[in-house]
Amino acid sequence: MFERTRHGAVTVVTGNQPLNQENQDEAARQLQACLADGQPMAVFDLGEVPLVDSVGLEMLLEVREQYQSRGGILKLARANPLCRDALHVTRVDRYFDIYDNVIDAVGSFLR
Repeated sequence: MFERTRHGAVTVVTGNQPLNQENQDEAARQLQACLADGQPMAVFDLGEVPLVDSVGLEMLLEVREQYQSRGGILKLARANPLCRDALHVTRVDRYFDIYDNVIDAVGSFLR
């Protein structure tokens, strides 16, 4: 399950399912709902996401482009070692600011 919470002007999307073919649509809907609500600043908290596969990586890049096209930004936080490895090996990590915790990620929007 993926859900949204507000932290001031920043929306945090959290989930506890793998970011794969089966679950990527739900995650994308939550991230895109931020844009629909006029909130182009979001953090995707990967802390409880056990893994990200190629479908999930592609979804992250597509949603990132949607944020950028609306003048927003999507940041990542709390990626576990397996998710970090997937982001790094595929070089997807070059396209995102990735933080060790949600507080730092949310706070980075104020800098």
